[in-house]
Amino acid sequence: MNKMKILISVFLLFIIGTGVILSQDMNPEAGKLYNEGNKMLKAGNHDGAILQYNQALNIEKDYRIYYQKGIALKSSGNLEEAKNSFESCISMKPDFDAGYNALGGVYFSISNYQLAIKNFEKVLEISKNNSIKNKVKKNLSLAYTKLGNEAASEGNSSKAVENLTKGAEYSNYDAAYLSLAKLYTEIGEWDKAIAAAENSLKYRSSIGKGGPYYYMGVAYKGKNDLDKAKDMFSQARTDATYKKTAEYELGLLK
Repeated sequence: MNKMKILISVFLLFIIGTGVILSQDMNPEAGKLYNEGNKMLKAGNHDGAILQYNQALNIEKDYRIYYQKGIALKSSGNLEEAKNSFESCISMKPDFDAGYNALGGVYFSISNYQLAIKNFEKVLEISKNNSIKNKVKKNLSLAYTKLGNEAASEGNSSKAVENLTKGAEYSNYDAAYLSLAKLYTEIGEWDKAIAAAENSLKYRSSIGKGGPYYYMGVAYKGKNDLDKAKDMFSQARTDATYKKTAEYELGLLK
């Protein structure tokens, strides 16, 4: 689970920090301050960068300045002001895909996954850059998986399945498939649990092997295929996270 959290943080910072946008066609004085802000941001001086961007905005309101200011604010942990800055950015340039990317990232960081999804899906709608679209699909996978897990914890199985399925399908997200496998075992959909667990192994990048094997074991046990269940639990117990639960299930099958 810790690996998943790190993956989410790094990826979102990568998506938001898409680089410096040139100050072409900007007021010369504003452009000078903007460029100074960019240098400070690159050096990790977030407060200094924000000051430069604010001074530039006093001269000229420009979507590029708002965008870079938003990046500096988010990097400094000021998510509310970062959100306001990115909103100002896209209000000035509604077809700026990176602005929606960034705003979606802020909403994800404050756990507002519905609005994160809304902004990420806007990128898919307007962007002509396939590389950006593919990265945004990964963000959508993360956000839909969060929503699916929330719905599952609230006992809303149908909504959980809907969101986790979207999370899995946008980028074959292994953790989404694993959550689906777990959920399907809880509601007794054994074949779907096995298929989801197999997919989590097939596309595995952020999870261990123990979870998929464990939930396949539960599903095969539910289907009364005890030999396969034993085999799956035996493989699951090699993973420290699932060792005790897998050994307990094996004990029941003796």
